[in-house]
Amino acid sequence: MPAFMVAVLYLYPSVAPAQSTTCSATTTGVSFGTYDPFASAPLDSTGSVSVTCSASTSYIVALSAGQGSFASRTMSSGAHLLAYNLYTDTLRTTVWGDGSGSTTTVPGSGTSASYTVYGRVPALQNAYVGAYSDSIIVTVSF
Repeated sequence: MPAFMVAVLYLYPSVAPAQSTTCSATTTGVSFGTYDPFASAPLDSTGSVSVTCSASTSYIVALSAGQGSFASRTMSSGAHLLAYNLYTDTLRTTVWGDGSGSTTTVPGSGTSASYTVYGRVPALQNAYVGAYSDSIIVTVSF
């Protein structure tokens, strides 16, 4: 039974500056590891977004769609695609996006907090052997 390697999903911070308060974000990518196209269960993994602000403030954390759409993000290996998505909850029911469509953002407040990014690659995809990846931009608005 062949297995397919899935590369790390990279999360890149992008911060929108405000008046006297500054905030920064650091990320840990979602690494799915090896994907087995014959497995009946989806492949789940997590990453994180950490926000640090110079003063206590309210903010919103949004994620871009990457190469695909919010309905179905895609990782690529050359011309080959593998569907996945990112969620705000452990059950993986609420898509983490920019608030458009049926996506949600994550609100926060204070001077520092860390948020888990829940990733899922659906089962039984007809994937080619290769290293798949996508890049997501993390935006903190305050």
